[in-house]
Amino acid sequence: MPKATYTEVGRVAESFDVTEQKATSIFADYPNITVVPAKVASLDYSSKCVRLDGGGVVRFKKLCIATGARPKMQFESDFVLAIRDTETVKTFQRRLKDAKRIVIVGNGGIATELVYGLRNVDIIWAVKHSSISATFFDAGAGQFFLPELMQPSHDNEATAMKRLKYTTDSPAVDTAASPSITGSALGPDWSTNVEIKGAAMGRHVRVVYGVELDAIVSPADFRGSQSRITPLPTEFEEKQEWNVYVKLSNGEIYGCDLIVSAIGVDPNSELWTDGNPTLKVASDGGLEVNEQMETSLSGVYAAGDVCTTGWSPAPHWMQMRLWTQARQMGAYAARCMAASNPMQLDICFEIFTHVTSFFGLKVILLGKYNGQGLGAGCHALLRVQNGEEYVKVLVEDGRVHGAVLVGETDLEETLENLILNQTDISHIEDGLLDPSIDIEDYFD
Repeated sequence: MPKATYTEVGRVAESFDVTEQKATSIFADYPNITVVPAKVASLDYSSKCVRLDGGGVVRFKKLCIATGARPKMQFESDFVLAIRDTETVKTFQRRLKDAKRIVIVGNGGIATELVYGLRNVDIIWAVKHSSISATFFDAGAGQFFLPELMQPSHDNEATAMKRLKYTTDSPAVDTAASPSITGSALGPDWSTNVEIKGAAMGRHVRVVYGVELDAIVSPADFRGSQSRITPLPTEFEEKQEWNVYVKLSNGEIYGCDLIVSAIGVDPNSELWTDGNPTLKVASDGGLEVNEQMETSLSGVYAAGDVCTTGWSPAPHWMQMRLWTQARQMGAYAARCMAASNPMQLDICFEIFTHVTSFFGLKVILLGKYNGQGLGAGCHALLRVQNGEEYVKVLVEDGRVHGAVLVGETDLEETLENLILNQTDISHIEDGLLDPSIDIEDYFD
């Protein structure tokens, strides 16, 4: 068997972006793999090689690009952070220790997890939608979660990690100043056993709906303006002067110690397209891949957040830049690269699934969970127990097309099969979510 070369190229192989000693120990049981810590300078496709900083060259027959994505940053400031990996989490922990109030901008997974997990800090959560966590939930689910969100504190239960997570050996690095220092991409369990505490006496949350970040103002500029801070309830802590001031699109102004930007990501594709004009890039900036995860350059593959699927998706699957989906893409890309014949599209591309935890509750999203692309005839079946479970099943033409399952519902396997098989449920729809009925009996 020919000797393979594993090259650490920034975030190309982000699952093992560690020191040479650590990476070598990880691969100690794999004699056909050599670890070469390095950073990519460019892709020379004509010579089938990756050129490295410092003049090194790694030749390849097949290459998989997995450089992920970077957070969108609307404003640059020493007081604006983005949470993207283990290293930025460590930076955030250090910066948060002295903070009494922060502003979080965004309404997706990272923002949702942060608002719930933060301790001893007041939070202004600015969301552009009319309900919280709209990336994943409708307004009804947002209302279901609000009581938990507003609790003054939460106990962060210690749970076992279910995946390999790595970090760098530089605990004092501030990733806001050194963005090239990266660690493990954040998975759905990133906040497990992570203490994120501020300097306030308690924790209070204000959600501001239907807004975006309009401007960031320094203390000096704020003092020289005629602007006034938006008043907050008396339980929120106050300071004579804040590190930075935030102006929202509705005109409200808040002082804070730190801003977290969580408004989405952009694929890290520019490095690979430079000098390779035939490398096709999708409209969202991702490297377009076919059903074999291969780019427009033969033998060059891409997986995860850096890529964009170029095929017509299955009716109940969609691409979202999530850690779980990136891992599935990576595994499938590896099989395609190793195969001598084209692979059949993996089952994970048949139905969208995402399993995570929000507000201390298990969350499973299936298919067109928010009604994406469904018509006016779509309707929802609901089952709600306050504080325990929220079940929404989307039905159109007598078939299940999507579901949101919050809590220990034990419905995921049955609903996944109903979506995949497009079983006609018209005759049993009224009892589908009746907790006194075992719906599996219908389909034996």
